[in-house]
Amino acid sequence: MYNIIFITHNKHKFEEAYEKAKLFNINLQWINLEYEEIQDDSLEEIARSSCLKILELRPDLKDKSFFVEDAGLFINCLRGFPGPYSAYVFRTIGNWGILKLLHDVPDNERSAFFKSVIAYYHSGKIELFSGVIQGKIIKSLKGSQGFGFDPIFLPAGSNKTFAQMNKESKNLKGHRGKSLQELFTSLSKPPSSLKDR
Repeated sequence: MYNIIFITHNKHKFEEAYEKAKLFNINLQWINLEYEEIQDDSLEEIARSSCLKILELRPDLKDKSFFVEDAGLFINCLRGFPGPYSAYVFRTIGNWGILKLLHDVPDNERSAFFKSVIAYYHSGKIELFSGVIQGKIIKSLKGSQGFGFDPIFLPAGSNKTFAQMNKESKNLKGHRGKSLQELFTSLSKPPSSLKDR
């Protein structure tokens, strides 16, 4: 069994990852650690930098396997906004603020995508894994599950927002579920240098 640590202060993210990890016989542990993220237009750079920052704060983790995850909502008619700044934008203007920005935007121009990037640290190196889900921003909030922008994002090919899906469905169809799938699949391929010894 692999032992991996997910470092996040977001309990909802850990719960999603924990359910997925069980399917791969992975023992996922949680460290709730606050750290300062860099401001960058690239989720990949933010995630990679976060791993390095964590190693500065917690040098005891250099012999462990851990990962961080960063995600963003990219709205095409807003040139990718809020993108890497999604958490800040959600805290400041929320779902209603996004809907207000898109008030006069017709249905066929409301396309968007969620992207998740995982930076996985092990054996002194960092590997990146990502997942993307295409969809659109609907005109009102729907559903009470999930968190963040889930109530306004309708995945392509679905008639339910992320906030209308249970955890299992969101894990299967969502961007974070896809990046976790990439990471956990890579860990289950023998022989693997990623194995936590």
